[in-house]
Amino acid sequence: MTSRVGPKGQVVIPKRIRDQLGIVPGDEVDFALEEGAVRVEPVRFRPSLRGALAGVALTEVLEADRRTERDR
Repeated sequence: MTSRVGPKGQVVIPKRIRDQLGIVPGDEVDFALEEGAVRVEPVRFRPSLRGALAGVALTEVLEADRRTERDR
């Protein structure tokens, strides 16, 4: 299967391959250069870090750590 690079440097992943990999519009893909070839694979799971530190009193922890260091 071949595809042509468009004027913006874009290449269309053939439908048969998208279907086999389960890639749908809006999905993210990773690119890697391997031995002179480009590897394209779907990003399956990349958890969001949003809210990961919710409820953690970072300011208080930092202030306590600085007090401990200062008192040494």
